[in-house]
This record gives sequence, structure tokens and C-alpha cells, in this order.
Amino acid sequence: MILSSMQKIKPAYLLGIILALAGFTHLWNATGFPDVFFDEGVYLARAMNVLDGLGPQVGYFHDHPFFGQIFLAASLGLTGFPNSLHPSMNQDSIALLYLVPRILMGLLAVLDTFLVYLIADTKYGKKIALVASLLFAVMPITWVLRSILLDSILLPFFLSSIFLALKMSNSNKYFLSLVSGIFLGLAIFTKIPVFTMIPLVAGLVYFHSGKDAKTLVLFLVPVLLIPLLWPLQAAETHQFDLWMKDVLWQTQRHSTGLPYISLLFYQMDPVLFVLGVSGMGYAILRRNYLVLFWIVPFVLFLLMIGYNQYFYWIPVLPVFCISSAILLIDILEKIRKKGTDKVIRIIVVSGIAVFGLASTIMVISTNLTNTEFAAAAYVLQNATNDTTVLASPVYSWMLNYVFHKENVPNDYSYVLFEPIKTNKVLLVADPHFLIDIPRGKQLAQIYNDSKTVATFDEDVSMYNTNGYPYSSIRLNLDGMHIEVKAK
Repeated sequence: MILSSMQKIKPAYLLGIILALAGFTHLWNATGFPDVFFDEGVYLARAMNVLDGLGPQVGYFHDHPFFGQIFLAASLGLTGFPNSLHPSMNQDSIALLYLVPRILMGLLAVLDTFLVYLIADTKYGKKIALVASLLFAVMPITWVLRSILLDSILLPFFLSSIFLALKMSNSNKYFLSLVSGIFLGLAIFTKIPVFTMIPLVAGLVYFHSGKDAKTLVLFLVPVLLIPLLWPLQAAETHQFDLWMKDVLWQTQRHSTGLPYISLLFYQMDPVLFVLGVSGMGYAILRRNYLVLFWIVPFVLFLLMIGYNQYFYWIPVLPVFCISSAILLIDILEKIRKKGTDKVIRIIVVSGIAVFGLASTIMVISTNLTNTEFAAAAYVLQNATNDTTVLASPVYSWMLNYVFHKENVPNDYSYVLFEPIKTNKVLLVADPHFLIDIPRGKQLAQIYNDSKTVATFDEDVSMYNTNGYPYSSIRLNLDGMHIEVKAK
């Protein structure tokens, strides 16, 4: 219905509908899907550390720059988080502690959708812009933007940098090149791998400014200086050697690599994956440098590093949608059979969008977090001041910063480095903990020497997790079976 009215409805109205769809797909059931991932707790703990006036650096671990926690803390602080929620030790109240930051992520995803439209409209025109933003709003893979991750936080800054570079003219090119550089610098200051986008945005700045070298310098200054705050902070606190060690450790971690996360992308969203890859091939034929410089350096970087996660695709999801839209529109424009070209265009594009939206709704309507919130409530109600709570950051951040429980390390790996100093222990043994047991004998020992006092199970047997669209559930298993063990 939306696309059948494209010739009659103003693009602004269509964009409004697309943004409304994006709001639905990213805000509906925000605390139910996806599950609460380990890293979400890490970033919330760091944000709470900032809110409590303790600074952006937590402990001595330098895995990422700290603009992410600063932005998250500032945004949550505007709502009075967490005190404005009047938190209590029950399951519903705990869910609210995750609702607020996940709403923030959803709003950022809506902004991302708008920026995808602006970029595509500026570069390729309104038809491609509408299709690209529609794909970004409704396709299943974009559920990854719902999680509280650095990649989700940096994306609007990165997209803003591209858009400003495209909008430069002779009258404003110096100002826009500087602001574009600031946005990209902040994106890199959130997560370093986005440095691979420097050639893309630098090229846009240079060529859209009439090859003015001064604009390139103005762009590069903040791009290079802002991320330097990270090692400078480490040096100022006499932790530069630890910073070097942790940065190298990040690059040397091992996982199944790029082929595996490519397979996961295909399993989660086969339509967009095939369209996007085909669009990349089409970009090579057409010498579409924006698409190629957006995707190729980033993919080469993922291929080189040892550790990859499925959500690492986030910075290139927009270009998957844009390249897909370019391919679709160009193919459909070549269909010249009288009286059928418009109908075919409507059927193809609306069919893909409806299929993607239906698949997304099926996935985001699942509830995979009940067990995590129930386990958190149980621990809160049973942890006394003489009890050490060993749990992942999914739980520890709220015990520490919201409910101010004592003897709660940042995560269970604490026992690998320090002895337990209390007589009692509560262990939250979730699937993530079980994966980490091989890290050290202390984890296995505390698990085997403790008694199970409560279990929490999420039943997903009604979903075919080996088939589309519920294959995404296989990436959200941290709440499937949780044991709370006492010693």
C-alpha cells in the first residue's frame, strides 16, 4: 500500500511512514528481545561509573575508548536514571532498568534510518533513498541495533559525518568539513574499527569541496586528535603499558572469524544479505566508490583481526541497504514494457518490504529475557552483606550501582585473580559462564563446589531456531538456562 501510492504521496509523507515503521521495529518489546547480552552489562556499568562521578575508566582494562559510556551516561542522566525509576528488587522493576537504555538505542536506530534516507537522497535521489531507508527500517538483521552496544551508539555519528561531507558547498565547506571530522572522530572514539571509514569520508570531503586541501586538513584534525584522548588518558593515569597490552589483546583474540559471521548474517536475513552482496558486485561494475569505500576496507579489517561478532556488521548495514536499493531501482528502471513497469516495481519493492517486516515482527515478538530478570531478582533478594555474588555484568552492574550491594565484582572472572573474602557465595551460572569455564580452574571449582538453589529456564521449543526467521534466537541464548548456586 505504501509503495503503490508513491506517485501520489509526497516523499516527506512516505518518509514519515518509514520512520514510524522504524520506531515500531526498534521499540516494540524492547526488553523482551533480544536477550540481555554480556556486553550490555559491561557498558551500563561503565556508564553508571560516569554517572557516579568516578570517571570513564573502570579499573585497569582498556578494551575500548570511552566516548560510548560518556554518551550513554549523559543520555541516561537526562532522565534521572536510575533513581527516577524508583527501583525495587522485583522482576518488573529490574526490567525497567533495561527498558530506558534500550529505548535510547531504539531512538538512535530511528535517527539512523533518517540519516540513511538523507545520505541516499543527497547522493542518488529520492527513489533510492526511500527504498534504502525502508529496507533499513524493516529488515530482520537490524534487530541487532536494539542492543546496548558501542556499535549502535557510534552509528549515528558515523552517518552524520558522511551526510555532512556530501552536503558541502563553497559557502560552507570549511565549517562542514570540520564538523564532519568531529562526528567521525567521536565515532572512532567510541570504537576503534571505524577508523576504516576514514578513506571514505575523507574522499567525500576532498572531492565535494572542489579538491580543496584545506577542507581535508580541517576534517583530519579532529578525526585524529579526538581518539588520541584514549591513550593520553591512559598515559596520564600511568596505565599506558596496560593500554598497549589490552589493545594488542583485542586484536589477537580468536573466534570463528569473518566467514562465520557472514553465515550468521545470511541466516538472520538472507534477503538483505543476497541483495547487499549483489549490490556490492553491481557497485564494482558501476564504479560506485561510495559503496565500495564504505564496505571494502571494513570487511578487509574484519578479515585481518582474530575476533569477530555478528553485531560487528552494524557500521555497514546502511550500505547494504543503499546498495540493495540502487540495484533494485536500476533493474526495475530497465523494465520498459508498457503498462507493467510501474506495477512490477510496486510488487517487487513492497513485497520485499512486507516480507522483511513480517519476519522482523515474528522475531521481535519473542520474549527471551524473563529468566534473566527473574534470576536477577532472586539474587537481589538473597544476597546478604557477607555474600560474594559472582555473576556476569548483566547482573553485577545493577547490584553494584543501583542497589549498592557489597562484595559484587564486575564479573565472575574475579576469582581467576583474587581470592573470595566472604564465607558465602552466590554464583549465577548462565550459558555465558559455562562457555567461560575453560578460562581457569577456579571457575570450574566454584561451579562444582556449590549447590544449585534455583534454576530459571526459557522455553523456546515452540520456535524452529534452525530455520528462518527464528534462527536469530540461536544468538540469544544467555537466558535459556540459568542456575543460581550457593556455597
